Amino acid sequence: MSLFTQKMKMLTAVVLDGYSDAVVKALLEEGVMDFVHISQLDGEQASRLSSHKADIPTGAISDLRGRCENLMKLGSIELPSISKADVDALGKLDMEECRKALDRLSGSLSSIREDQKNLSQRLVSCDELLSYVKEKKTEYLDLRVGTIAPDRKLDDFRARLSAYTAVVAQDGRGSLVSLSLRRDVSRIDEVMDKFGWTESPKADKDSLEIAARALEERRASLQSRMDELADQVRQKVADEGDDLRRRWILLRVSELSGHVESYFSYTRNTTLFSGWVPASRAGEVESVIYEAAKGKCIIEWTEDSEVDRSSIPTSVSSAKVLSPFERMVKNYGTPEYGSINPTPFTTVAYIIMFALMFADVGQGLILLLIGIIGGQWYRRHPMAKDGLISRYLCSLLMFLGPASMVGGALFGSYFGYSWLPAIWFNYHAVVNGHAEGGLVSSVYDILGITIKFGIAVIFTGLVLNWINLVRKRRFLELVFDKNGLVGGVMYALGIYACYYFVDTGYRAFPTSPALYIGLCICLLLIIVKGPVYAAHKAKLSGHREKVSSVIVDTIMDFFVQVLEIFSSFLSNTLSFMRVAGLGIAHVSLMTAFEDMAAMTGNALAYVLIMILGNVIVIAIEGLSAGIQSLRLNYYEFFTKYFTGHGIAYEPVGLKSRVVID
Repeated sequence: MSLFTQKMKMLTAVVLDGYSDAVVKALLEEGVMDFVHISQLDGEQASRLSSHKADIPTGAISDLRGRCENLMKLGSIELPSISKADVDALGKLDMEECRKALDRLSGSLSSIREDQKNLSQRLVSCDELLSYVKEKKTEYLDLRVGTIAPDRKLDDFRARLSAYTAVVAQDGRGSLVSLSLRRDVSRIDEVMDKFGWTESPKADKDSLEIAARALEERRASLQSRMDELADQVRQKVADEGDDLRRRWILLRVSELSGHVESYFSYTRNTTLFSGWVPASRAGEVESVIYEAAKGKCIIEWTEDSEVDRSSIPTSVSSAKVLSPFERMVKNYGTPEYGSINPTPFTTVAYIIMFALMFADVGQGLILLLIGIIGGQWYRRHPMAKDGLISRYLCSLLMFLGPASMVGGALFGSYFGYSWLPAIWFNYHAVVNGHAEGGLVSSVYDILGITIKFGIAVIFTGLVLNWINLVRKRRFLELVFDKNGLVGGVMYALGIYACYYFVDTGYRAFPTSPALYIGLCICLLLIIVKGPVYAAHKAKLSGHREKVSSVIVDTIMDFFVQVLEIFSSFLSNTLSFMRVAGLGIAHVSLMTAFEDMAAMTGNALAYVLIMILGNVIVIAIEGLSAGIQSLRLNYYEFFTKYFTGHGIAYEPVGLKSRVVID
């Protein structure tokens, strides 16, 4: 894992035309090049080149590959991984033959799929009728008891009524019970008239129960038939499994090849392409291209220092185990090229925040077990869709469960009880007001801990921002920005003043001359910022702004930046009080459930209430702690050093998940 984003180099290669297909396959196998369109190169050079004209539109290949995937899902066939041997063994893609083969398989399934559709509609109607029966919404039901003409067959009568989701059962007393939806009464009447229906005086409660049992039997029969049809579809597709896998590999490689070739440009006899590669893989990629082109190529490398940093894609190298937190970072944005990798810092900050808000050994163990069991289930069912507890959540719980357990040991909490002495302080005793001495004896002490934690997080963000600005050579921002040195010094001075004020019992402010000298220097730098930026801009562009405009902008910027520094840093710091708030709420909820359980005076009821209380706390407080930890990272931590304005590094390879245009 790298602390910074990976160093990149741009490769530009010219290959003799006859070797371009071999080079494409070699680059796909390597899977590390993020291609750029040749139009981004020098204009005069690009004007002499022609673009790639695909024999088969990539979109058509993508559509066919999608059809192949849908059929494979019906047969529970996993998408195969593509190896170098698979690519070497591939023939030429025949779109028409492939389309006909998929059409043939789809056609053989069409009658079964139509039966499934009809059965599904009948199941939905049956479930609707059952729901009205169970909820006793008799105003939507039409219940009748009677008999049909002696010369008419009962099976025919049932079959005709089943078309309207009506069920007919014998009541054991020589009569028939009919149950249907009231909205279908007019059509039910027509059928009954044809079968000579004779109504009995009145249906009773037993009649409804008889009809309900018959309805449940019908539903079970329909579901059984649905399962049989699903097995038939699965078996038919599975029989074609090898052929489908082969076709999918051929389509996918052709699709990826077309995508890569869309970045190629051509002269009469050569192919030219360009793209970004991690510097650590540069030698390997160069060797692969030379080997594929039999040496008939020219390769040039462009260093990152020769290109505008804002156009270089960002490759972040993090340990695979940290993938849940890397996903958090990606959801926020892509780091700028050459900046600090946020993933390890996000991991530490998130875990500590969660541990402080949701500290309980027993409940943390439950979270860990959910993560382990859920992860194993998804590994056994790779085709399953994510449910309420997703794959991502399972991997995240593998961190949050142990974090909660560590927090619980520090604060002496085990399923809401203090079974063992706390390593740090007893959270329950402090919140409930019976802590005996110690450094932490009141809720205000807990608030103070989270405020100090917040200050540490914010200062970490500022330091990371200073490092990023130095690496990007943005020295003016480093000095004058609100998240630069000026903002950091003013924040430090403000913290010092606040703690001095609190230590004196809210009676006096610090009198140290250094405080006021430092504050005056910072304010002077903010005033100077306007003229300095204006002079720098004039140096770069050769255009000088009017003095009056610079003065007005300086005054406005001074008031705005001073207000931002004081208000934003204050709100950011106080925002960390939510860490204490969630922790206190967690203890309070467990205390409330324990009090309710004690009021029952019954051992069994006590146990059941405490189990229910732990389940509710794990669900509600666990979710709240996770959300608030994410919020604090995004809004209080990331805003100090992480812009998210980078370009994502998206190499194309056999394992690539790139979306094909």
